[in-house]
Amino acid sequence: MGAFGLLLLAAMLAGLGLGRLSIPLPTVAAILFQDIVPVTKDWSVLDERIVTLVRAPRILIAALSGAALAMCGAALQGIFRNPLVSPQILGISSGAAFGGALAILFGYSGFMLVGSAFAFGVLALLSVGFVARVDGRTETATIVLAGIIVGALFAALVSLVQFVADPNSSLPAIVGWLMGSFASATWPRLMLAAPAIAIAAIGLYLLRFRVNVLSLGDDEARSFGVKVERDRWIFFILVALGTGAVVAVAGVVGWVGLVVPHAARLIVGPDHRILVPASALLGAAYLVIIDTLARTVSASEIPLSVLTAIIGAPVFALLLRRSRRQENAR
Repeated sequence: MGAFGLLLLAAMLAGLGLGRLSIPLPTVAAILFQDIVPVTKDWSVLDERIVTLVRAPRILIAALSGAALAMCGAALQGIFRNPLVSPQILGISSGAAFGGALAILFGYSGFMLVGSAFAFGVLALLSVGFVARVDGRTETATIVLAGIIVGALFAALVSLVQFVADPNSSLPAIVGWLMGSFASATWPRLMLAAPAIAIAAIGLYLLRFRVNVLSLGDDEARSFGVKVERDRWIFFILVALGTGAVVAVAGVVGWVGLVVPHAARLIVGPDHRILVPASALLGAAYLVIIDTLARTVSASEIPLSVLTAIIGAPVFALLLRRSRRQENAR
């Protein structure tokens, strides 16, 4: 856990210094702590504004988003007892993507964009609950199928929005937003997303021990006195809150909720009391690193979803092979 924390700290400091205009790490540290520690101001006003107004909110949003997606992925993989599950399985990302695309189509931005994306993410979760509930009960397999159905429906609606969008104005904005980016990160946008992400993260952290019980299966969990359906939907609501907030401020960012919990599980083990916070730290560091690469490796910024897929897919394949090898060796 300590190593993950140090990795996150190093990634954030490096992100503050790296960019088209590189700023030395000692200067970055001096800018950050100038009100606490007496320092000699030998940097320009431009350097200070880049660090405090441009990169700092962006890195904080990236860290919060990575932590939220990784925690959501770890919790869902435990609840469904399937390491291939990610937050996208509930259709929340597709619903939030449709809400954001619809807002851009009608010319909205800022709070309206964030609010629309979040609202449709929650609507997607409610739709999954409506479809999956049969005879007053919801089974795990039914929830997965309902999530696939709802996700496919909202993905089709996103395609419809792109089809009717103006190719000279709103369409490029929609496509760029859907591919994921923290380029529009500001302190006000951070303040919009942080409460929802914080509620989701704190809730998942406080209830992480219940994931261990739910991962035993419905019957065994009930034998421990756990109200399976109630607890499961509490987790789903928290996942919707976290994922919807991330999509609202950054667009669709894939692979984080799938790959990071896998990597953390190989390092700290399957106990969700440790796995969930470890995934949060590793996910935050991972997405900060990805975002730093996205804005530094080329003249134009690379969309996040491109990098997360290029890096995440082969890494996930290696992790999967390694875990299978370990299982066969037992």
